[in-house]
Amino acid sequence: MQPTEPVSDRFDVVAVASSAGGIHGLATVLGALDAELPVPVLVVQHLDPRHRTVIADVLRRRTKMGVKLAEDHERTSPGTVYIAPPDRHLLVRPGGLLTLTDSELVHFVRPSADLLFESVAGAYGPQAIACVLTGTGRDGAMGVSAVKSRGGTVIVQDPQSAEFSGMPDAAVGTGMVDFVLPLEEIAAVIRGLVEAKRQ
Repeated sequence: MQPTEPVSDRFDVVAVASSAGGIHGLATVLGALDAELPVPVLVVQHLDPRHRTVIADVLRRRTKMGVKLAEDHERTSPGTVYIAPPDRHLLVRPGGLLTLTDSELVHFVRPSADLLFESVAGAYGPQAIACVLTGTGRDGAMGVSAVKSRGGTVIVQDPQSAEFSGMPDAAVGTGMVDFVLPLEEIAAVIRGLVEAKRQ
């Protein structure tokens, strides 16, 4: 199978999804990225809506990037991580405009990786990178297919190395994955992809 040449000459967004075990996974990936990353990073991590979330504070200590909970109608900036707040779906529109919604649960979860990935596919097409980390369930698999069908690139944590393999297994099972990598190698591939396109 010949790799298809990307239509676009660069990537403009990275979307990451995780669930159980995800704080460690996100800290590992984001900790190896820096504030010079020329794209924003959008994150869906399944969080318990009954508790005040400290995820932004925890991740801020692990990475040189700016980290914040996403706000409705906010425009993204490069080198910044935007995290879906508990119990809100995070979507992105063309031009990097974020939208938060409390529409119904998808696969029993809100925020939903599928909705984020589908919005990223629609807004960025071949300029999108979607990444699935550790987690239970199937969230992200439909979204991965959407990203790939629009010419984007998909990275999945190797299910063997994932603390919880449900989400990575479901993503790999779509047959729509470009890279299956140990957690520690994902950030280097993201950096390589977004920086190579800007040479």
